[in-house]
Order: sequence, then C-alpha cells, then structure tokens
Amino acid sequence: MDEFIEIYNKNQKNIEIFIKESIYNIGDLKSKSNKNYKQLFKIFPSLELIYISDINTLDQISPNIFRDKIVDKPIGRNRQYLLTNIDLKSEKVAITRPYVSSATGETCITTIIKLDDCIVFLDFNLESILKKLGFLEINKNFNFLSKSFYVVVCSLMIALALFAIYYSLHDFIDSFLNDSISIEYIFEPIIALTLGLAIFDLAKTILEQEVLFKSYSKNEKSEYKVLTKFMITIIIALLIEALLVVFKIAINDYNQMLSALYLIIGVGVIILSLSIFIFITKNK
Repeated sequence: MDEFIEIYNKNQKNIEIFIKESIYNIGDLKSKSNKNYKQLFKIFPSLELIYISDINTLDQISPNIFRDKIVDKPIGRNRQYLLTNIDLKSEKVAITRPYVSSATGETCITTIIKLDDCIVFLDFNLESILKKLGFLEINKNFNFLSKSFYVVVCSLMIALALFAIYYSLHDFIDSFLNDSISIEYIFEPIIALTLGLAIFDLAKTILEQEVLFKSYSKNEKSEYKVLTKFMITIIIALLIEALLVVFKIAINDYNQMLSALYLIIGVGVIILSLSIFIFITKNK
C-alpha cells in the first residue's frame, strides 16, 4: 500500500486531471444507470464500486454496486467522513486521498460527484488506475516466475544456513566429547554460526522485499540496506577469524604475526570502505 501511495503522490495532479476530465466527458451520470451502471464499468476498467448518498443527510440511499454484484447491506450508512477536507461548493467533482476500502479490502481513491439531488461516489482501485496510466508496470506471469525463483533460492540459502549451524554445533560437541577442546575449536563454530546467520539474514531480507512485500518501484535505500547488513555480518566473521589467527600465532609462532597484521589491515580497509559507502548513500 505504501508503495502505491508513494507513486500516487508523485503523480497526483495528472491522475486527478485524468479522472475529472473523464467524468466531465461522459456527460449525465444518470443516463448510465441502466443495468446497474454496466456502461460506466466498461468505460472505467479501474472502477470497482458505485454508491449514492442523499445530498442533505449524506446517508447512502443505494446499494453498493460492484462490477458483478450488488450488496444492499450498506444502505443507510452515513458517508460524511468521505467529505472531510473536501469542498463541493466550488466544484462538482472531488477526489479523496488513497485509503483501504472496507467493501473491497483494496487501496482505492473515491471520486465524489455532486448532482442536483444526490451525491455519487465512484471507488477506483489504486493499483489498477496506476497501471492504466502507465505509472506502475506489473506483468503477472513474470512476477509469479520471479517470486517463485526467489522462494526456491532463498529456501536453499536457509537450508545451507541451518546446515552451517548444525556443522558448528556438531564440530564443537564432538571436540568437547573427545577432550580435544582448544581455542581453535571454540572460535571455528562461532565463525560458522556467524556465516550461517549472515546467509539466513540475507535470505530473509530478499523474501521480505521481493516476495512478501514486493516493491514495484526502484528503491535504492532498500538495496543499500541489504548490502550493508550483509557486509557487517561478513566483517564480524572476518574479525573473529583474525582474532583466532592472532591467538594461534601467539601460541605457536610469533614470527607469523605479520600475516595476522595483514589480515587485520584488510578487514580495516573493508570497514573503511563500508563507512565511506554508507556516508555517500546517506548524503545522496
């Protein structure tokens, strides 16, 4: 919903002009009332609901007229709330802000048309009208294929993450039972756990952004967020590995300490590069 509203806000003026001009061009609305406004639904593919209220009391005097059904239950409901911050004195056609319709459960905008003896409400599906005007491009078949691919790949990544966690615990328990516990056997499971966490976190983020809460517009901030979270986890794993190398060299051979220094410097360069990246993206 937030995605659609953001696109709508950017193009609100053009969308409102299109709807209002279309309403003015169809002429008398009452002439379209035959067969439950079937002609009106044909003119507006994004139109999903029509209802009428009394001009004085604003109580609904017609049933909810959908494209393929009619519901009488809402008759008598007061529609005053839809006219909040809307002035029908200066113009006969007004459009509400996007909201979730209780009748359809979808995000919509309502066009309010003032006639001589009543007020007509036309609910337009927001996603449909954005696609109609070319502000939103969604191919259902490709979208399904894309989501399916992400689900399969992320499932495999989660399985590998669980395997890494299992391996780390199995290796640690095995060394503990065999009385061969050492610094190395303590740090290696931590590294495996950290990498498992990184893989799982990456898979979870991809599922959230590409499957569960699919983004239809390019959002660089979300892409930067995924990269940043993944890089931070990798840096933590490398720092643990560097610490392990330092301990091993300190115990066995001080002459190899220069190699540990190179590793720590390399991790420092990665941290510095990530810091510069975050600074640039935030300023952008």
